[in-house]
Amino acid sequence: QLQLVESGGGLVQPGGSLRLSCAASGFTRDYYAIGWFRQAPGKEREGVSCISASGGSTDYADSVKGRFTISRDNAKNTVYLQMNSLKPEDTAVYYCAARYGLGCSLGLREYDYWGQGAQVTVSS
Repeated sequence: QLQLVESGGGLVQPGGSLRLSCAASGFTRDYYAIGWFRQAPGKEREGVSCISASGGSTDYADSVKGRFTISRDNAKNTVYLQMNSLKPEDTAVYYCAARYGLGCSLGLREYDYWGQGAQVTVSS
């Protein structure tokens, strides 16, 4: 059974940092790309970052470039999203998603498997 589980969300002050983790299990093939998405109240879900199956290719939304870093540890089947210099507008539920294949994409429709989400709140 394919499963993605996010962890590491929480409440942080503006300028602070958080690291989200996405643990994957049940994949029948070992090449899958991971994307991070977020959805703020009243807004559409948007792509934040993605990483290819090998980890050699990444992409970021303009709004998080230079502040967020995505990485993966394939030995642990886990993908991380390090979020620094957080802003109130980063407040959202963050989801990780997976798709079989090598490439990285920020398009929601490219992904077949989704986690349950982790709340990130940036507030003083």
